[in-house]
Amino acid sequence: MKKIQGACTAIVTPMLDGKVDEQGLIDLIEFQIAGGIHGLVPCGTTGESATLDFDEHKRVIELTVKTVNGRVPVIAGTGANNTLEAIELTESAKASGADAVLSVVPYYNKPSQEGLYQHFRTIAEAVDIPMVLYNVPGRTVTNMLPATVARLAELPNVIGIKEASGSLNQVSEVIRVCPDDFIVLSGDDFTSMPTVLIGGKGVISVTSNVEPRGMADLMEAALAGDLARANEIHYRLFPLMGTMFCYPSPAPAKKALELMGRIRSGEVRLPMTAMDEPSLAKLKAAMTELGLI
Repeated sequence: MKKIQGACTAIVTPMLDGKVDEQGLIDLIEFQIAGGIHGLVPCGTTGESATLDFDEHKRVIELTVKTVNGRVPVIAGTGANNTLEAIELTESAKASGADAVLSVVPYYNKPSQEGLYQHFRTIAEAVDIPMVLYNVPGRTVTNMLPATVARLAELPNVIGIKEASGSLNQVSEVIRVCPDDFIVLSGDDFTSMPTVLIGGKGVISVTSNVEPRGMADLMEAALAGDLARANEIHYRLFPLMGTMFCYPSPAPAKKALELMGRIRSGEVRLPMTAMDEPSLAKLKAAMTELGLI
């Protein structure tokens, strides 16, 4: 398995006139790799997986794997709140050649900790592919506790977690109770540096859609223990990190890429909507400060 660490982009799914813009996705992948990004995550939250149909989901992953062509790891988003559907998506990602999958805590139906364990165990036993768990209680309502993560880490193909609880206390406990080779990735850009400094291995990033080089440099500095350089990059990018969520994501990231000429349209799919003017002004200000526009 390719090494998963550093800055991995939760890549947006470019759209044009209501359809996936395949050439736009290819071009964006090349921009990411040229920018030094360490991995790509198609069909995550930022990739609007919730509003892609099954065929679109499968095609986006296939196209990403084909375009990347082994240059960086591809961690395909295959999560669902229906265990059987998650298995189907995971089987499809494996058939497409993904290096690993990202599987989110089931949302809306609010399972118990035992339900979470059984959900992920069932997927892991059904499909032999490395799995990264994804804990994001702000979206799923349910918080997967460190003790549950530790149980799942005993399964041979559960290799890590994207931790987006926003709590360094929880991240620390996950690192403490899981095996040394268990990969802990920050799920929030603003906690990416501190996560690495306490033993994490990187971030699955939204900001790196727009600034792949900056986020890659940040993670490389943090992983190397170069605190002065990591601090400098963190605070330079911090305003941009904030604007990625000044309006419901992924609208800001997509609009930023449109403004940079990296995708043809910042179009998002309902129920997501285009940015309002006050939020757009904040985004433009942060991008201007970094010389991105």
